[in-house]
Amino acid sequence: MDLDAVMLARIQFAFTIAFHIIFPAFTIGLSAWIATLLIMWVRTDNERYRLLARFWTKIFAVSFAMGVVSGIVLSYQFGTNWSRYSEVVGNVVGPLIGYEVLTAFFLEATFLGVLLFGWDRVPRWLHLTAALCVAVGTLMSAFWILSANSWMHSPAGHVVVDGIAYPDDWWAIVFNPTFPYRFTHMVIAAYLTTSFVVIGVGARYLLAGMHREQALTMLRMGLGMAIILAPAQAVVGDFHGLKTLEYQPEKIAAIEGHWETRPGPLPLVVFAIPSEAEERNFYALEIPYLGSLILTHTLEGTYPALDEFAVEDRPPVLLPFYGFRLMVGIGFVFIGLAVWGCWLWWRGRLEASAWFLRAAAVSWPLGFIAILAGWTVTEVGRQPWVANGILRTADAASPVSASAVATTLALFVVIYTIVFSAGITYINRLIVRGPQPPSTSRPTGVANRPLTGAGREGPDPIAETS
Repeated sequence: MDLDAVMLARIQFAFTIAFHIIFPAFTIGLSAWIATLLIMWVRTDNERYRLLARFWTKIFAVSFAMGVVSGIVLSYQFGTNWSRYSEVVGNVVGPLIGYEVLTAFFLEATFLGVLLFGWDRVPRWLHLTAALCVAVGTLMSAFWILSANSWMHSPAGHVVVDGIAYPDDWWAIVFNPTFPYRFTHMVIAAYLTTSFVVIGVGARYLLAGMHREQALTMLRMGLGMAIILAPAQAVVGDFHGLKTLEYQPEKIAAIEGHWETRPGPLPLVVFAIPSEAEERNFYALEIPYLGSLILTHTLEGTYPALDEFAVEDRPPVLLPFYGFRLMVGIGFVFIGLAVWGCWLWWRGRLEASAWFLRAAAVSWPLGFIAILAGWTVTEVGRQPWVANGILRTADAASPVSASAVATTLALFVVIYTIVFSAGITYINRLIVRGPQPPSTSRPTGVANRPLTGAGREGPDPIAETS
């Protein structure tokens, strides 16, 4: 791989957005979870919902802050590394990103203050309203960002004059052909990711013998969401794949490792080692007919192969091929865990199954991995275009030297490692501490250790088993 200025700029953007994307995705799901807890608190007056909402609001605030910090860096890269991109498609993409700030970020930031500091200071209805506004704000943020991103994959509602894209129909731009599927797919992914973080924390507490009532609430509510959304994600993913086949058939060919045009039926390549040099798959494990069935919904159907596209118009194969299988594999794990957990819940054995609790406790990072894998499939599969059919990635970069981009990339790696390690460590300390009544006091020096018994300082079984 030739590490020229364009490739280094791509690596830099990929590195920074990989850190950024996990925090907004988490806050989308977490804000909805907090709002649900507050609704339950207002309706039932059960204190455990209030304790859980207060506990997760602190984690939300840290995640929100890290998402903001990493997002600011991304916007600057449009000017420093991708100035030609800003010039060619900025008339379309710029307003969409601006709408995200004006209608979503300001809403989140304003009401987050009430949500975070309004405990015992504002009426319940106002506190709940603040939580709902934050949840709506995160959804609106996803709406505008995914609209802009989807337009780059399936541009619509624009005209190109002298190589510059200008808006012609904002309705067609915002609701471009792939947007509804991409938005739904991403929002469900965010909710699923948060569900399994909540499930994992609840299982972790039960294994440690701590916060039993709150842990069971987290486990049951998380499983209730997962058993609905995990199968639904598979259905939405199928629709999203069919729409991608319609507008980016070369991406689907790369995902499926489909090199040569041939009549159906086509198999599904479960696993292989694709070779771009030889344009073939090695050690392929295939399921007959399933490729045709999934992508054409017939047993005899076919779809375009990579040899139907010029070499310079093909996306890389390895990352989309393996990234897609990683994402789908995690999706099946989620379905399995959700079914297993709900079956144990129905049998009244949820709390007693150590095997399930251990599996659930370590499942929390899988959603983030799946999101990163899916993002890799989506964005690498779009290459060599940054805006499909309008602007190639190689033509979108700024005239900067490779050494300048490499230097800033190295600085980003160092700074992000320090800042985000500190943030994640703090979130873990909040989890170790667990839901605590507001009146609980602690001796100096043990602020991050849970209290056991009648307010006595005790051992930290979660930290000991981590």
